[in-house]
Amino acid sequence: MNKSELTAAAAQAAGVQKKDAERLINAAIDIIAKKLAQGESVQLSGFGTFEVRNREARVGRNPVTRKSVEIPATKVPAFKASKGLKDLVGR
Repeated sequence: MNKSELTAAAAQAAGVQKKDAERLINAAIDIIAKKLAQGESVQLSGFGTFEVRNREARVGRNPVTRKSVEIPATKVPAFKASKGLKDLVGR
């Protein structure tokens, strides 16, 4: 399912116009992204938690030249599914 299919399904499920559902979905995605950029986590009960995780610096290898390359530490977005979501998917 892509974003436009999600928008259409949400509009139908909520009984609203497609454009209204699209604005709400875009707003939710923007808010989640902004909170993650600020280092905060976003918890959606029954669905899961979006959070920022720190990835340590490490040494990688260039596959072409086989030389070692220092990969700097970075922050990455992550998602941890709730037990309810895991149970639903695992059926």
